[in-house]
Amino acid sequence: MTHNIVIVDDHLLIAKAISSVINQFKGYNVLYEVENGKELTDKFEVEKNIPDIVLLDISMPVMNGFETAVWLKQNHPAVKVIVLTMQGDDVSLVKMIRAGAVSYLNKNVHPTELQKALNAVCEKGMYYPDWATSRILYALANNEDEPTIKLSEREIEFLRYSCTEMTYSEIGKQMFCSGRTIESYRDALFEKLNVKTRTALALFAVKIGLHKL
Repeated sequence: MTHNIVIVDDHLLIAKAISSVINQFKGYNVLYEVENGKELTDKFEVEKNIPDIVLLDISMPVMNGFETAVWLKQNHPAVKVIVLTMQGDDVSLVKMIRAGAVSYLNKNVHPTELQKALNAVCEKGMYYPDWATSRILYALANNEDEPTIKLSEREIEFLRYSCTEMTYSEIGKQMFCSGRTIESYRDALFEKLNVKTRTALALFAVKIGLHKL
């Protein structure tokens, strides 16, 4: 079975280079490259142009990666979105996950890991590299049942805010508590969930449906 891929990146030379690499992978075929989300939505008006996977950059003119991911989630939820970007910050990662992305890779990724990501997305529905993963991510990728974890109402509230772009200080203001108290909620959740980053907290919240305020 061949999986069709489309690359959305405003750097044409990079897009062409990625296409060349992917077309060497067994079972994958790049249909075309476009420079932004608007060009992608125009292409999708023709059914044969709709791929199985979209490799999506974030920083693009006209219609950026965030906007494109949301559009795909609303209009073509069956199309899997893999983010391929130079932006490695937690805020961008969380926003793209909330927008429906199933993988998040840095553009300097080795071809071997890119192929691994494509295989995992096709077989399991999700893939994240080591720098963005945790025990929770492993459970999600393998559709394993989440362990029974008891959370307080305040910890649940903090989890919801962890999916936003708010800083910890801003979350503290929303929850009417001090920064030290916010840190205690964060540290307690790190221990309970066996994770080390806010990104992993957000992923867990998305999994159990706590990402909507």
